[in-house]
Amino acid sequence: MILYGVSAEVSIGELFIAGFGPGLLIGGALMVFVWIWCKWKGWGKNDGDGRLPFGRAFLQAGWALLMPVIILGGIYGGIFTPTEASAVAVFYALVVGVFVYREIGVRDLYMILRKSVISSAVIMFIIANAGLFAFLITRAGVPEAIGIWLQDVLKSPAMFLLGVNAALFIIGMFIETSASIIVLAPILAPVAIHFGIDPVHFGLVMVVNLALGMITPPFGVNLFAACTVAKISLDRIITQLVPFVLVVLACLMVITYVPSLSLGLRDLVYAK
Repeated sequence: MILYGVSAEVSIGELFIAGFGPGLLIGGALMVFVWIWCKWKGWGKNDGDGRLPFGRAFLQAGWALLMPVIILGGIYGGIFTPTEASAVAVFYALVVGVFVYREIGVRDLYMILRKSVISSAVIMFIIANAGLFAFLITRAGVPEAIGIWLQDVLKSPAMFLLGVNAALFIIGMFIETSASIIVLAPILAPVAIHFGIDPVHFGLVMVVNLALGMITPPFGVNLFAACTVAKISLDRIITQLVPFVLVVLACLMVITYVPSLSLGLRDLVYAK
């Protein structure tokens, strides 16, 4: 969102506020889908065995649940940047794990750091290669050509949004998200404004669509990260991924063609 805001000269604050509606929609849809899927497959029937009461479990998990509050509160409160927030999260987790829950000992730190370095190296290697591929595609002028083609061919707002969604979905599979936003946002945002589409709404459509690229092969960074953590091969996860992608795509269509979902809270907060 920050990259889009800078590239398209749109208020980053408005983008963040507008993101609450789409975020809740996608999160809620995925939770409902997982619940229905597990019911259909018969998974998790015995998950409640030996489970603590809700109140007691909430109290025991209180220190861990406080982490996102500290991180998001610090970012939105201007105390630290998102990059600094990651360091704060690691330090907070270390303190809570060692001194509060006492599940981490001094001898465990070496293995924790070693696993972190290996996981980070694998992911960064993938990002580096995806970045190189994106650089070559960008130098070849492919994203710019697609943007110009969309501008020339699609003549109505509805068709423009549909064409942008299709193009960004394909682009997100091969080009790193940041590179796509930096190249395409200055090209597509003025066209969207020409069609009467709010640039904040268009930014949410663009960001959500390109975020799909992080869970779609061949350069789905989040897929490789999940496979590294779960210690499974990529081919085992791809077939199970399709329903989740379809759910997010359905949510994307709602976000695209129901702009009030994104702009309602924005207009309420930034009412003039």
